[in-house]
Amino acid sequence: MPIPISQMWTVATYVLKQRLSGRKQYPLVLMLEPLFRCNLACAGCGKIQYPAHILKKNLSPEDCFRAVDECGAPMVSIPGGEPLMHPQIAEIVAGLVKRGKYIYLCTNALLLKEKIDQFTPSKYLTFSVHMDGEREHHDFSVCKEGGYDVAVEGIREAVKRGFRVTTNTTLFDGADPNSVRSFFGEMMNLGVEGMMLSPGYSYDKAPDQQHFLGKDRTRDLFRKILSNRAPNWVFNQSPLFLEYLMGDREYACTPWGMPTYNLFGWQKPCYLLQDGYADTFAELMESTEWHRYGTESGNPKCSNCMVHSGYEASAVHDTFGSLKGFLGTVRATLSSRYRDRQALEALKLPAKPSHALVQIEEVQV
Repeated sequence: MPIPISQMWTVATYVLKQRLSGRKQYPLVLMLEPLFRCNLACAGCGKIQYPAHILKKNLSPEDCFRAVDECGAPMVSIPGGEPLMHPQIAEIVAGLVKRGKYIYLCTNALLLKEKIDQFTPSKYLTFSVHMDGEREHHDFSVCKEGGYDVAVEGIREAVKRGFRVTTNTTLFDGADPNSVRSFFGEMMNLGVEGMMLSPGYSYDKAPDQQHFLGKDRTRDLFRKILSNRAPNWVFNQSPLFLEYLMGDREYACTPWGMPTYNLFGWQKPCYLLQDGYADTFAELMESTEWHRYGTESGNPKCSNCMVHSGYEASAVHDTFGSLKGFLGTVRATLSSRYRDRQALEALKLPAKPSHALVQIEEVQV
């Protein structure tokens, strides 16, 4: 089972409650960024581009709890920066577990073995470890030699102690589908609960702007990767979102589905774009011109975006908001091999170079 039944039930009842109440715009996952500093300088991430005085700041546990209570979403993703560098991250997690929120603590796992004693296994807590591919490709992408091995050690330790563990992989132009498929096998052999995927998106602060995927190339890449799946692959995501990445479905963006709260407040309109901030969640929902965002809006900033933060919420709403979507989810769950002869033949072609991202010096903050 890719996602525990208790979590699926919580999300399903939450979505149905929103729809029965006539609420059309509601959050599904809160993206809670308690800090921006990190112990890596990945080429595809721009969070550490902020000035030093910003990188030194943290949200307090009280700030985090207030945002979670305001938002009301059943799930909370805690990215960064690197959340394990936050001096009170264990207190924040414990407070969210007490509130019955399903938490995905997103980490590069460099500090996981060192910090793991601060946490208690719970159905509400998942360590979502960022892994960019097989050893050589991962180390190149995160600009740290040996990063893959340290992360794998952290995953093994967390699994051994009974924690829920998933991996989170962002794919860029030039990714080798054969290598990615081999990587899936490596991750499942570690005993993780499931894997999460998303295409890279060229938001303004990312240092490397050259290797983000357009929509057609995204669909071509994900069809090669996700068709003809190995029996042991498990994905901790909406199966309809994965079909969307493969080009089998069309969705409009749901930019309010995964709102972001960070050091500056509620970020408009989403995790990847910064068009101002609101002081409260209610102000974010009421003052944001939502029609200006998403690929269907004509906004050039959104033209090639297929990222989970905008489109996985759309897939989840489809699952619980229509009979067709629900039946599609059941079918995708029971029959997940996606046999595709053309995709299989394409895998036999010479692979592109896997080192698509530019190298950036590691920085310490």
